[in-house]
Amino acid sequence: MSQDNRLPERYLITPSPMPAGDGGVAFLARLDRVLQAGIRLVQLRAPELDATAYARLFAQAQVYCRRYDATLLANTTSEHAQILGAQGVHLSSARLMACRVRPPGPLDAGYLVSAACHDLPQLLHAVQIGVDFVTLSPVQATLTHPEARPMGWQAFAELVGQVSVPVFALGGMRCEDLARVKQAGGYGIAAINSLWNV
Repeated sequence: MSQDNRLPERYLITPSPMPAGDGGVAFLARLDRVLQAGIRLVQLRAPELDATAYARLFAQAQVYCRRYDATLLANTTSEHAQILGAQGVHLSSARLMACRVRPPGPLDAGYLVSAACHDLPQLLHAVQIGVDFVTLSPVQATLTHPEARPMGWQAFAELVGQVSVPVFALGGMRCEDLARVKQAGGYGIAAINSLWNV
């Protein structure tokens, strides 16, 4: 898989900011810490927040990401991502499969579209509509989704080998797994816990 200069090899998916009860102060302090540690690609994932609360937190997180020249993607609808002024949008697998074409973004060529994939039909559809990169999961057992059955490295490599889009391995990933991901044809790692708890 060729290197895309816009894409770092580590992709942080944030954990839930709730229930902190502090208006996101602790969450943003932790985000600042991981950005200081070198993370440059972040997805704000907060499915429990309503649109107004998500917009507020996104605006705050965006201030931190801009400070470190990091890209912040919104895990929401493509329409909402544009309203937020996001640098890109992450599509859940359900949103991905509902798309007939690549979600519209601003005219800025740097706008990124990523998608969550779990099988070959989703990967092929992501390629067909022209996303910039995907996450493929779960590769290994994960605390975030303990009920999900891991696909393992062999299945990961077989799936990656059938598409041309950059694939981030997700599910139980740590920085130490990056070499193995690349050996399997992947692009990088995506993670919640291991990248958040630096």
